[in-house]
Amino acid sequence: MRVFVTGASGFIGTAVVGQLLDAGHTVTGLARSAQSERHLATLGAEVVRGSLDDLTDVAAAAADAEGVVHLAYRHADPVEDAVHTDSRVIDTIGDALTGTGKPFVFASGTLVLAPGRIGTEADRPDSSAPAAARGRNEAVGLAYADHDVRVSAVRLAPSVHDQEKRGFAGALVDIAAAAGEAAYVADGHPRWPTVHRQDAARLIRLALEHAPAGAVLHGVGEEGVILHAVAEVIAAGLHVPVRPVAPEEAAERFGWLAPMVTVDAAASSVATQTLLDWTPTHAGLLHDMQHGHFF
Repeated sequence: MRVFVTGASGFIGTAVVGQLLDAGHTVTGLARSAQSERHLATLGAEVVRGSLDDLTDVAAAAADAEGVVHLAYRHADPVEDAVHTDSRVIDTIGDALTGTGKPFVFASGTLVLAPGRIGTEADRPDSSAPAAARGRNEAVGLAYADHDVRVSAVRLAPSVHDQEKRGFAGALVDIAAAAGEAAYVADGHPRWPTVHRQDAARLIRLALEHAPAGAVLHGVGEEGVILHAVAEVIAAGLHVPVRPVAPEEAAERFGWLAPMVTVDAAASSVATQTLLDWTPTHAGLLHDMQHGHFF
């Protein structure tokens, strides 16, 4: 299959490209810089130069492909700007694939679900969720199932990890290093679901190959790692003390991560594992932090 991938040179995208190539697919990745272009070429992917700002290039690449994986997301942008850009890209790809029956996999996150319970694939995005704004785009993408697109949404765990200091867990390490102590929010026993990036990449490949139209999938390996335990690992790795903070202190201590570290956001992937015969097999977050390069 000829597969067009946005976010192909990113942390998750690189693993997805590898999985697709190993399975015999041909990959074209969207690259916004010469560095990204060189990286993708090294992996063995073809390249389309462009960005999420030029939807003409995205539309043409999607129309030329036999399947599309959309992973690119501008986390650094103001939330509403990032969500608006993502919505426009989803619509552009969906329109390009309308009436073709081709597969379209796009990334969402388990943080679109209501906190305080173990979220499942049957749950819909909730306005009280930490990533409620992004949750609106699930409906945008999944609506293309009614337009002969084999679309599926993969809700990734907030912590997608391996042994490199990346993602939300890496951001917590940086915050602790700057503060001279590892903090966690004392009330509510917050938990994060996690997934190893190779397990996530394999799930995305399986979704592209087999997921039925309209499927909602959970990229979750561990249902809920207690953030107090994450803080203890960070404290040991940085040789700093660990300290509980009150919820009202979270914004000052954690900045943009505050909405994610103050809620209990556990999630299950039982239905996904059954549907696609997908079993996470790689190490968990705490193991990777302790034995990797986080410190």
